Amino acid sequence: MILKLKIFYVRLKWIFRNFGKIRYNSELFNNLLGTTTYNWDGLATSANSDFITTPRFAKAYQAAKDTNPWPNFSLQWRIHVVCWCAETVKNLEGDFVECGVNTGSYARAIVDYIDFNSTGKTFYLLDTYKGLDPKYITEEEKKFGIQNYNYRDTYEEVKKTFAPFRTKIIRGSVPETLSQADTNKICYLSIDMNNVVPEIAAAEYFWDKVVPHGIILLDDYGFQAHITQKKAFDKFAAERGHEILSLPTGQGLIIKKK
Repeated sequence: MILKLKIFYVRLKWIFRNFGKIRYNSELFNNLLGTTTYNWDGLATSANSDFITTPRFAKAYQAAKDTNPWPNFSLQWRIHVVCWCAETVKNLEGDFVECGVNTGSYARAIVDYIDFNSTGKTFYLLDTYKGLDPKYITEEEKKFGIQNYNYRDTYEEVKKTFAPFRTKIIRGSVPETLSQADTNKICYLSIDMNNVVPEIAAAEYFWDKVVPHGIILLDDYGFQAHITQKKAFDKFAAERGHEILSLPTGQGLIIKKK
């Protein structure tokens, strides 16, 4: 009963605070143009999201979810972007590289979605496999609490998950392990290490190896807790004559020019 009263009180406060804003063409009025079709992972939209139910995506997404990154894993739209990027570049020269793997959910979706083994490429998977390396967390990032992110040791899980696929699993902190990704050409680079120092180090190390029209996907680009990463990558891209596409999923996308 007490909980119900608290919920009613919160809703009542919202009505009093926002009632005057509910008018035609107002911010509240235009939040969604129709029935909500997707409301997960910080993204709510009335746009068509029927890609979720297509057999090819649904199968790949289930493979990602089965790696069990955390309870109630719901990153359909982000993984949709991941799969689109992989499909777009799979016929280019070069290998796939992912910096920041955790359980391998993104990479697992990719290997299923594009039948990765048939490409003849190698998928390099770089991570500590036990969370962020404290020595690379900046003081500014600590203010956002990223040092409190919880991770389990996933190394043995990842080895088992990717045993059937053409992968090279590299354990350790970036940038120390970057040279172990012994490839000269890359068509897909995913960067998702949740803090700025290793991420920029990876981007700088791999940039010249990314082939023309290759894709660099930044997983944390649009999230407020990772604003230091956004600022650093905006500078990184501008210095190379590129602009990052900011996606409503929070991801950032760079397509390398010729």
